[in-house]
Amino acid sequence: VQLQASGGGLVQAGGSLRLSCATSGRTFSSYAMGWFRQAPGKEREFVATISWSGGVTDYADAVKGRFTISRDNTKNTVYLQMNRLKPEDTAVYYCAARWASYSTIPGNYDYWGQGTLVTVSS
Repeated sequence: VQLQASGGGLVQAGGSLRLSCATSGRTFSSYAMGWFRQAPGKEREFVATISWSGGVTDYADAVKGRFTISRDNTKNTVYLQMNRLKPEDTAVYYCAARWASYSTIPGNYDYWGQGTLVTVSS
């Protein structure tokens, strides 16, 4: 499985961005997907995850109510809609795939994309 994240950029605080993660392979619908982020000098942290069907989602407390994860299994793509962005959301955002159930733990994921940089200016 190959993952390609896109959609990052520079945005002012309060603005919005939508990240996309396109995947290869015919078994996308069998994978739970997650978004993680890593700010300079910090460890990679969980942002959001979605089950293979899209029926279950989970979010980090820091983004709950502002970010929405979704997926389109017909397009082999997962999305992260980010609203009301804050400077502390600045990070490289990574998408990841995990066979079977969703998880908030980076080490549980099998495949990772290359990351896309999100910069939020104050």
